[in-house]
Amino acid sequence: MAAKIAKSRMVRTCLCIDLKTFYASVECADKGLDPFTTNLVVADPTRGENTICLAITPAMKALGVKNRCRIRDIPAGIDYLVAMPRMRRYMEVSSQVVSIYRRFVAPADLHVYSVDECFMEAAPYLALYRTDARMLAHRMIDAVRRETGITATAGIGDNLFLAKVALDILAKHAPDGIAQLDQKSFRRRLWFHRPITDIWGVGPGTARRLARMGAVDLAGVCAIAPERLRREFGKNATYLIDHAWGLEPCTVADIKAYVPRGHSLSNGQVLMRDYAADEARTVVKEMAAESALELFEKDLCCSGVSLYVGYAGFGGAGGSRRLPRPMASRKALTKELLDLFAVHVDEHQGIRRVMLGFSGLVPASQVQPTLFDASECDDREQRVAQAARAVRGRFGANALLLGNSLRDEANARERNLQVGGHRA
Repeated sequence: MAAKIAKSRMVRTCLCIDLKTFYASVECADKGLDPFTTNLVVADPTRGENTICLAITPAMKALGVKNRCRIRDIPAGIDYLVAMPRMRRYMEVSSQVVSIYRRFVAPADLHVYSVDECFMEAAPYLALYRTDARMLAHRMIDAVRRETGITATAGIGDNLFLAKVALDILAKHAPDGIAQLDQKSFRRRLWFHRPITDIWGVGPGTARRLARMGAVDLAGVCAIAPERLRREFGKNATYLIDHAWGLEPCTVADIKAYVPRGHSLSNGQVLMRDYAADEARTVVKEMAAESALELFEKDLCCSGVSLYVGYAGFGGAGGSRRLPRPMASRKALTKELLDLFAVHVDEHQGIRRVMLGFSGLVPASQVQPTLFDASECDDREQRVAQAARAVRGRFGANALLLGNSLRDEANARERNLQVGGHRA
């Protein structure tokens, strides 16, 4: 541990900047409204009262409304505006904000963590601008506010983790929206912070397992023998121990150099109403076709498939199977998934969720043909997939559809017009 602490003392200054209530702020900015005084939610009311609000303004939060609430949960006495999600617009503003950040730091020192959040290695720029981290953060936040109307907050730390927790937990309470942590102040201010799930990377499941071990905060994690944590959490114990001590060796350069292994691919959706089994089969066919095209575009084959459906009432069902050989054939994958559907799904239950999984991914070039392969059919299907990709790339995803997608229960056409599961 002493060696890790010594290593962590290398001079680093990291920033984590977040756009406050981003979707709602974009809607307010475009409408000339102040999100701090305007009651507004971003949600699609056509999906019913159970739809989740993607964002609410700070004014709504001040009234006690919880972020990511459902429309039905907003108290009846509150008057508010509803803005339909516009994901393409949010991505445009996000790109604009990133371009502002890139005036201050080089792309190599900037990592876009999400549509509204970025990490930066700031140390090289403090001497360049003859300033400190807080003033640099102020300059970027002011530029974003001036050019987009969006308010941002920032966390500053000796590493990426400290910058992130400073942002998540402390910045919201800071008068200027900026909070800063080093290892000493981290232990003083956050070692005993509860709930522990406020800490980046500690989810409810991890919190429950830690509680059974007697740890309800980071100080408690530090009090547990590392060997015991490793027995419980395996390799994830390393991250948990490091973060409990305020350590994080990973840099933005490390993130950019990381190449994911890509062992699996998944495709899932929540249906807007209860689907009968025959209707859900149509959705499975659509999703299988989209996934097969994605495999083709990535030059991959899968060795296994899985299917899960969530019932409208309670519970769900599903299964998986290993394929006789790695493949990316739409027809073959669809058949395997429909077979799983027939075996595992209760056809008398309404269905509200469908999840497909494709595991054991390998490069298509590494798949050796066998005497039993229908090479002509495979070649023909590859040519069709190549043509489909070219047509859709030029004219849009809805320019070429399977006949199944013209059925009333099909939703591929609607999903192709969405970004992130919401209307673009």
